[in-house]
Amino acid sequence: MTSREIIMRNITHDNPERPGLTFDRGRLNDIRSAGVGPSAHWQQKRRVEGDIEYYTDEWGNIWHRFVYGSKGGEIYRPAIEDWAQLKDLRIPDFDNPARYERMRRVFGAEDSKFKLASIPGWVFATSRYLRKMEIYFMDLVLERDHIEELHDIVTGLYERVIIQCAKAGADGIFFCEDLGTQERVLIGPAMWRDIFAPHYKRLCGTAHAHGLKVIMHSCGYNWELLDDLMDCGIDCFQFDQPAAYDQEALSAKLRERKVGLWSPVDIQKIMPTGDKKLIQDEARRMVETYRGGLIMKNYGDLAGIGVKEEWDDWAYHAILEAIGM
Repeated sequence: MTSREIIMRNITHDNPERPGLTFDRGRLNDIRSAGVGPSAHWQQKRRVEGDIEYYTDEWGNIWHRFVYGSKGGEIYRPAIEDWAQLKDLRIPDFDNPARYERMRRVFGAEDSKFKLASIPGWVFATSRYLRKMEIYFMDLVLERDHIEELHDIVTGLYERVIIQCAKAGADGIFFCEDLGTQERVLIGPAMWRDIFAPHYKRLCGTAHAHGLKVIMHSCGYNWELLDDLMDCGIDCFQFDQPAAYDQEALSAKLRERKVGLWSPVDIQKIMPTGDKKLIQDEARRMVETYRGGLIMKNYGDLAGIGVKEEWDDWAYHAILEAIGM
């Protein structure tokens, strides 16, 4: 099987010959990824004050982070501090065809890898940043008309982005939408179905209409929403913390629904321990638990979770051993 076939068959539980593998640093990688290129009309601003770095994003939000911490950060000042600002919101030109020139080149390469396009946001993630999360959660109850207007703007943009990714030659799209804490979902199922499911169905439907698989990253414990997400059209979940779940139950649910799992060895409970045997045992256990619908990966920010490359290599080689490579 080609790399593309291996990834596709793991996503659909169609008898793949082995799990998919997506590891960096020259290791085996069945996926070729690309994102939206830079804008000709916007330039990021950054400044450092003491231990804090401040930087802007294309929506007009200002973020802050510790300079010695993770790559991301949190919203410092949202673009929409007052709903009166919504009418003047600057919409990024993510849908500009010129921003897909590199993606077209990357996906046009003569190889047999699965081509995955990264979407620069999604309805919940982008909207909560634009209002700041604690305000946004109140808006979901108190400002429903404004929320609907904002969500429609965001969803419309990402729908156009999905179409551009399909035109660039993608096999699938990947987006990030963290919906859970370590114990429960951030938004209850009833509210999620009412407010968010229509947007998910619209976006996933657009992707499927253009022949794309939909892969969703979400941190935390999202068990209560998994069936709803799959009903909306999610084809594969990218979980960095699979040990947050009852993994036998998760595997059974994904197998029944023919939805894939793309995951590293758990980045919270397992990898940061530096315990070689624990890491190797968990890598082998994951292969056996999810075999038939599994893509395994490394975490992209090892320093941010206090993990050494050597520990990451222990997981990688244990996976290779478990799949007979």
